[in-house]
Amino acid sequence: MNLFFLSILIIASGGILALIFWRQFTLMKAIGVFGISAGCLLGLIDALSKLFNPGQYSFSVNYLNTLSLSFKIDGLSAFFLVAIFAVSLLSAIYSFHYMDKPEKALRTAVNYLFFSLLIASMALVVTAENMIAFMFSWEIMSLSSFFLVIYDHQSPENRKAGYLYFVFSHVGAMFILAAFGVMYGYTGSFGFTAALPESAKILVFILSFIGFGSKAGVFPFHVWLPHAHPAAPSHISAVMSGVMIKTGIYGIVRMYWVLDLHTPLFGEIVLIAGMVSGILGVVYALGQHDLKRLLAYHSVENIGIILIGIGIGMIGVSFNNPIMAALGFSGGLLHVLNHSIFKSLLFMGAGVVIRKTGTRSIDALGGLLKNMKITGVTFLIGSLAISGLPPFNGFVSEFLVYLGGFQGVAMDKTPFVLSLLAIVSLAVIGGLALACFTKVMGVVFQGEPRTPAAEDVNEKGPAMLVPMLVLAGACVVIGVFPRAFVLMALKGVESLGLASGSVSLAPFVQITGNITLAVAIFFAVFLLILVLRWVLYRGKTVGRSGTWGCGFTQPTVKMQYTGSSYAASILAFFKPVAPLHEDHPAIRGRFPNKTHYHSHVDDIAELHMGTVIVRPILWLFDQLRWIQHGDIHLYIGYILLAIVVLLFFI
Repeated sequence: MNLFFLSILIIASGGILALIFWRQFTLMKAIGVFGISAGCLLGLIDALSKLFNPGQYSFSVNYLNTLSLSFKIDGLSAFFLVAIFAVSLLSAIYSFHYMDKPEKALRTAVNYLFFSLLIASMALVVTAENMIAFMFSWEIMSLSSFFLVIYDHQSPENRKAGYLYFVFSHVGAMFILAAFGVMYGYTGSFGFTAALPESAKILVFILSFIGFGSKAGVFPFHVWLPHAHPAAPSHISAVMSGVMIKTGIYGIVRMYWVLDLHTPLFGEIVLIAGMVSGILGVVYALGQHDLKRLLAYHSVENIGIILIGIGIGMIGVSFNNPIMAALGFSGGLLHVLNHSIFKSLLFMGAGVVIRKTGTRSIDALGGLLKNMKITGVTFLIGSLAISGLPPFNGFVSEFLVYLGGFQGVAMDKTPFVLSLLAIVSLAVIGGLALACFTKVMGVVFQGEPRTPAAEDVNEKGPAMLVPMLVLAGACVVIGVFPRAFVLMALKGVESLGLASGSVSLAPFVQITGNITLAVAIFFAVFLLILVLRWVLYRGKTVGRSGTWGCGFTQPTVKMQYTGSSYAASILAFFKPVAPLHEDHPAIRGRFPNKTHYHSHVDDIAELHMGTVIVRPILWLFDQLRWIQHGDIHLYIGYILLAIVVLLFFI
């Protein structure tokens, strides 16, 4: 644990020193990036060594001889630490050229401080061994990420996003605290122990699933996510979407292990929530016009895929099918790592686009691939990976989840139905994701610039490009040589008592070997086609001309597909769950005036949560406004009354 806490100290020092040297802008950024990167690199090396050397590494500190802050690294913690430190390392490097406004020097320094606190607190969350340490770390994580979200606090939209995130973070924390309260009420201990009756375990799991699901962005607790991620700077969006929301997944898996109750109910809850989140997340992404908001909804989608894998694993455990359990859990955990890689890559690519063009509107862009080749190619790799296509990393984890689902299809009754629904849901999610990123690549990077913002752009800034190249390379490497990474996921599953001790590794070795062989054949055929093309066209002149204009001799950029028109037919099919509102005045007369078209897809969770929950609560608080009258004597009276009432219960 010494190296782990040393890495945390170095990360925090990088943020603190950046704030101290805020007047020297370049030096401040260099110190912040170097300190955070060095700490993350040390933490990554330590996490990998602990992941591949099984064991439990514990550390505790007593506070006033009353409370104990205990931390422990096991296989599950080490797996999540790998994702946290790897993504944070690359995001810190990316920030050096991304945060390039000297007039915001103090704000940038504060950003580095809270960035370092966010990384440190995430690492502490996944290693906390008791309730006190967990809630302490969880609160630091929530508060630091809140201040990162409101970096551009002068914007009313960003302030609203920050407040919404703040509310959901603390409502979720209240549910987690309630779950811990039930556990403490039965055990009298702040440690994570399963000495509870079965009914209490079910209650604890439901409460904790709501609390952790809120942080993970599970539908319908995801309402904050499409507001907060676009508001934050892009390297923070990469960390929040890539790894911070995964602490919610960690909490769900950890509580399942702690409660040690293998009832089918837990698997059914998680699996159904995953299917709903996955499908609706990608449907809402299709209807977005804001590039970062679109990527934010894809986080909801991929959290759904992770939950489908974990749900299949839980059902496998409850029905005594260890192969199904191992495939489901390992696929879900591997997708945690894979999503952290390709989603961070996509947010970084979006950050370069936004930084160079000054707009997040998809329909205002176009033709960027001509001048932003590295950004375009790496974004394409991330798009293929998130769509679950081979030979990229997203395919490997989803393939394991598919195999786990097919194990369930071989069973009967409830597991058969749920597994079949999971397989169909994964297929639907994959198809819709491919359609969505076809839209993004086609509208943003191909065609011609639709507005002056997309003209004469460049991608200067190697500190932004190098992390994207590394992440794109990781997408390819995991997709081509997945064996070591699948074994990493299995090491994490060992903490649940399901990996190599009880399940043979032979099937996983065979699966990964077959994937590598298939990719090798694919590349061989591809290279053969390239060679044949070179031979056949050698010595011949290749002409260039404009593409066919469908009868138009002078086509304009207005004739290109827009994001709205491309997704219209798909969104029409999902209209019951994704209401589409259109604003386009009718065209009248022989010489019509200039018109416009605007469409907006409503998120039904946000829509109904506002009318059913938020407005009644605000009305109730308005009725209680008389309590806040400014008289300090009555405030002291409230406190004394509360103490007297509490004395009757203690």
